[in-house]
Amino acid sequence: MSKITVKDGTEIYYKDWGTGQPIFFHHGWPLSGDDWDAQMMFFLNLGFRVIAHDRRGHGRSSQTAEGHNMDTYAADVAELTKALDLKNAVHVGHSTGGGEVIRYVAKHGQGRVAKAVLISAVTPLMVQTKNNPDGIPLSIFDEIRTGTATQRPQYFQDFTIPFYGYNREGAKISQGIRDNWWRQGMMGGIKAHYDCIKAFSETDFTEDLKSVQVPVLVMHGEDDQIVPFALTGARAVKLLKNGKLISYPGFPHGMPTTEAAKINADLLAFIKS
Repeated sequence: MSKITVKDGTEIYYKDWGTGQPIFFHHGWPLSGDDWDAQMMFFLNLGFRVIAHDRRGHGRSSQTAEGHNMDTYAADVAELTKALDLKNAVHVGHSTGGGEVIRYVAKHGQGRVAKAVLISAVTPLMVQTKNNPDGIPLSIFDEIRTGTATQRPQYFQDFTIPFYGYNREGAKISQGIRDNWWRQGMMGGIKAHYDCIKAFSETDFTEDLKSVQVPVLVMHGEDDQIVPFALTGARAVKLLKNGKLISYPGFPHGMPTTEAAKINADLLAFIKS
């Protein structure tokens, strides 16, 4: 297995396939690099170099008790991109991974990043605060923490239903997709998953979004039940210097999996533009 050891001793697992322009994929909570299977295969077959890592505490990376915050996540990515000598890379992040992408690009990406993509991303800020009155109440994230800490196996099973919009009328439920989400989640460490809830809900990415110079594509499903479009994607694009928004009526939070053909086509068009 391909791993690097970052400065605090944590082992970060990654997949690195192909040659050509690199596309680096950043997964959401509580998943792993395997969540990008549909994108990795698509872009690999088109001649790109595709990379996906497992965030610390997730998937096949070390189940460390420490470092589960956006600054450390971004620093881990910076160490990996340096080790792989990635240049002219496109960084694509889903959900929590979108926050990781914009923090990495803003703090570490100078000279290495060509473009960035935020898919169903948690940017600019999820939680309700005095300055973000329309945000999601902290009590909702406390419920996610409780479910993760006390009944993770069943909670993760149940979480797949709104994640993929399987509670909507006419939805075609794929048990395989649900099982694969659960498999990825249960590979990771419970402490990492618990701490990451604070990272994805309470980190304010406003200044990161404002500071990024490279082109950024924001892709978001309008029926996202996990990361509401009006709170995130619709706002994030307005903070970017060089941003473009594609919103998708009826698409769920997990649209890179359930709507892979459309998402891949739009990603390719942006990368080639």
